[in-house]
Amino acid sequence: MTASTLGTVLVTGGAGFIGCALSHKLAAAAERWVVIDKLHPQVHPSAERPADLHEAAELVVGDVTDAAAWDALLADVRPDVIVHLAAETGTAQSLHAATSHAEANVVGTTEMLDALGRAGQVPGHFVLSSSRAVYGEGQWQREDGTVFEPGQRSHAQFERGEWDFPAAKPLPSRAAVTMPAPTSVYGATKLAQEHILSAWTAAHDAKLTVLRLQNVYGPGQSLINSYTGIVSLFSQLAMDGGTIQVYEDGRIVRDFVFIDDIAESFRAVITAGPSADVSRFDIGSGVGTTILELAQAIAAYHGAPAPMINGKYRDGDVRHAECSIEDSLAGLDWAPAWDVTRGVAALQEWIAAQRGSDVRG
Repeated sequence: MTASTLGTVLVTGGAGFIGCALSHKLAAAAERWVVIDKLHPQVHPSAERPADLHEAAELVVGDVTDAAAWDALLADVRPDVIVHLAAETGTAQSLHAATSHAEANVVGTTEMLDALGRAGQVPGHFVLSSSRAVYGEGQWQREDGTVFEPGQRSHAQFERGEWDFPAAKPLPSRAAVTMPAPTSVYGATKLAQEHILSAWTAAHDAKLTVLRLQNVYGPGQSLINSYTGIVSLFSQLAMDGGTIQVYEDGRIVRDFVFIDDIAESFRAVITAGPSADVSRFDIGSGVGTTILELAQAIAAYHGAPAPMINGKYRDGDVRHAECSIEDSLAGLDWAPAWDVTRGVAALQEWIAAQRGSDVRG
């Protein structure tokens, strides 16, 4: 399948950050590009159609957990491809809002599949936006070379300030090697989505591609959602001249991947079509950055005070989240084009434009 031969594409949660970016890649090339999105107020400042959504996209305002909304939608739309983006996000938030995460992420997925069954429809290809959170802490390697899964750091460890696992180093996650072991409710619900869709597509001779995304950031992300990501939060704080607070010892590692690289990965998967019954790819920059390094770069950009390491922690937080993109580079017509320095600068300029202020405060 090429961009010029796209059929009908249905995108759940397609009016959000990733969905809007993707719509500018492919909506005009599809026979129909249909979006179902409830326009969650935590993400959308108003109930109006987002300005960032491509004009060729047909927006249906509806909740993926609502069976009636699905029945009405599928009476009019027969998708060839479903891109499943709709989800509650936020690892920390999920520990205190487990029901809403399970409802949106798990029940929203099963309602979609049940509605397809009632409509007698089997789309040929599902593309799931999954998360690096499914890995939890992933794999670590001891000094003697043995590899192990350390599991979740305990509250007692945090209280003692023992941030790392002793005498060991973390290994980048890789879908073909690393066993998923989520340490957050959010991660558990994303893994449940993978399992549910894998079971359903296998039973119906459909194909599934899972993209396990690292920490996504960039222009277009919500500036009102406190769980939208630390790059945006740090940026707005530094832009106002505030001091960025950094947890633990500042050496928490994340793989920050720019929104355009994310949209390009979805474009590559959708236009190429499925290569196997179930394919899983890690999508990131392939480079780990410590939270302190990120904070220092953003503070320096704005001439804000140096970040402060406060020694605080969040229960259930992962110490090291970085992926290998080796298999993604080999299996997809895709490669990340943005490094974190260039991407963070682009985000600063965009936030300043949204706020109507000078980029350097």
